[in-house]
Amino acid sequence: MARQAAPVSLSGPDRKELEKWVNAHRTPQQVAQRCRIVLAASEGKKDKDIAGDLQINFKTVALWRQRFLREGTDCLWEVAPGRGRKPKLTAEKIENIINTTLQTLPKGATHWSCRTMAEEQGISKATINRIWQSHGLQPHRIKGFKLSRDPKFLEKLTDVVGLYLNPPEKALVLCVDEKSQIQALDRTQPGLPLKKGRCGTMTHDYKRNGTTTLFAALELAQGKVIGQCYARHRHQEFLKFLKHLNTEFPAEMKLHMVLDNYGTHKHPKVKGWLQRHPRFVLHFIPTGSSWLNLIERWFGELTGKRIRRGIFVSVPALIAAIDEYCAAWNENPKPLIWTATVESIVEKLARCRQTLEKIKPGCTVYRARKGKKNNSGRL
Repeated sequence: MARQAAPVSLSGPDRKELEKWVNAHRTPQQVAQRCRIVLAASEGKKDKDIAGDLQINFKTVALWRQRFLREGTDCLWEVAPGRGRKPKLTAEKIENIINTTLQTLPKGATHWSCRTMAEEQGISKATINRIWQSHGLQPHRIKGFKLSRDPKFLEKLTDVVGLYLNPPEKALVLCVDEKSQIQALDRTQPGLPLKKGRCGTMTHDYKRNGTTTLFAALELAQGKVIGQCYARHRHQEFLKFLKHLNTEFPAEMKLHMVLDNYGTHKHPKVKGWLQRHPRFVLHFIPTGSSWLNLIERWFGELTGKRIRRGIFVSVPALIAAIDEYCAAWNENPKPLIWTATVESIVEKLARCRQTLEKIKPGCTVYRARKGKKNNSGRL
């Protein structure tokens, strides 16, 4: 009588983990194969059927079925020593490369490259690249950030995020800001068009033909954008834009506006006009938190898809291009949906502050900030 293989049962989290390993591009093939064996066994398949489906020896299937039942998911990642060439780099050498990358800088430069680190360590740049990839290091990249020092940060954050996640009834939410100093740039020579095997080209130098300022309001529910261009961005232009918004929407609807703390938005004449028009309710984001205003995300769309690669021989041509993009956007508007909660944002910022507090005095960030003060006089 043939011996019946022991059944394999998987919990929901274990099944998801194994499926994740199978689908991941960086999972070693032998690990992915073991995961497939266990997944198939959990479905009640026999060893011979699994071996036939995977085109491997049925003894291999029986081996990993038994090992999984004894040791669990951890055994699937055990890699048996091969008969090929043994690695030349020791664990201490790899650790030294990682520490050098994280804690030091090359002479006369701001960050390490594969070549400079390879020269420093006496190994190939390809090896450095593999080590950096396996440890998730990218010294050539940097991301911008800024922690708000607004004393009412939590209060303003809660107000704006609450407005996004739970908009008031019979009212509209508008994200308002101005994109100033948009340059009308013309190239010094005509570029080459896109073709097979070659991307489009444009000269690296340019001719400045003036600037304009775009005042824009993003309507949160539908994603429509109302924009007007002006030569300057003073309180006079902001008042004109507010009057335009006042006529753009039905008079009986409240307009909740999300704004930054630019002085134009708090000018006495602007405050006086708003008092005479109580339908406008202002919600100011914390200082240094422009990411909280969704119109900034739309400005990124405008810059990337219409302005950055555009060629403008005059300011009117630039304004016409902006108006054209706004009209095309409003034909099929896409609402920008806010998903982050106040708790998740506060938790992330707390981790960031905790990381900054751990920065050693000898590192680049500390040297860059040493001695510099903000407007309040605090470091």
